[in-house]
Formats: sequence, structure tokens, C-alpha cells
Amino acid sequence: MQLTYRIREVDAQDEDISETLADLHRLTFFESAPIPEFDWGHWWLAVHGRMSVAFAGLIPSTHISNAGYFCRVGVLKEHCGQSLQLRLMRALELRARHNGWTWLISDTTDNPASANNFIKAGYRLFNPADAWGWPRTLYWRKSLAPQAKNGVAPQRSGRCERWKHTASE
Repeated sequence: MQLTYRIREVDAQDEDISETLADLHRLTFFESAPIPEFDWGHWWLAVHGRMSVAFAGLIPSTHISNAGYFCRVGVLKEHCGQSLQLRLMRALELRARHNGWTWLISDTTDNPASANNFIKAGYRLFNPADAWGWPRTLYWRKSLAPQAKNGVAPQRSGRCERWKHTASE
């Protein structure tokens, strides 16, 4: 059965919203990741009825210039399988484009379901020059540059030099 959800960007500086984000973070990450600073960046909630069931965050990247960093996404277990991460990713992508960023980046560690969602959303694996995660972390990027008629993003001089390319490129 397909459930109905509403995705909305929220003001994380509002105390009630910040508490909701922190509660969802604790319920989805347990103690595997520190609770982020919700007063920085952009945050979204997925709501089913009157209950918040998923969240996501986007901040300016500190690793890649002119990029947004998809810093968190969490979905309550009983709502997994409803494409909420993909829907949240689309909302983040719209915000990143509105901010004028040309890239979205993120990372996953030991999370095949999330990695598969990055693939479905059009992200590509890459090896950053200065890796920031764990030894088994996978790094993801997606170009937000306008697509040319042939489907290839226009090249910007110097951009590709910042990354070591994966074998598939």
C-alpha cells in the first residue's frame, strides 16, 4: 500500500522543528553519528498525516567549492521502502540549484540501501583528493550544470582537476 507523504523545507532555527529533527536523528542514527547543528544549512521533513517520519539536511560543502553537501538523511524504519530518501534528494537538489551550486556531494559508509538510492538519483562515485570519511566510505557527486543537447554537461576549465576520477569515467 502506497502511503501519502508531504515533503517540506523547514526552519530549523525554530525550537520545535529543531527538536523534531533531533528526535528523528536519534531514532534513525541511534548513536552512530553525532547530532548535526540544525541552525546551519537547509533542512526538510517528510510528514505522514501529522507525524514527521523522515528528515534530510543540506549544507555548503567545506570540501568542494561551489557545492552543496547532502549531510544527513534519516527515515523511520516503519516508513522505509516508500521512496522517501529519493523524494528528499529531489527537494535538496532543487534547493542546491536555487543556491547556484554546480555540484551536490555526499558520502555513505556501510549502507547499501542509501548507496542504491544515490545511484537511482543519478549520483556517481568519485574519489576526493582529501577524503573526509572512514576507510570504507563511498563518496558521491552529482553535477547540477545544465545539460547540453547531447546529454553531456558542459565542461568548466579546472573543475575536473580537483578530483581523482573513478575508473568508470
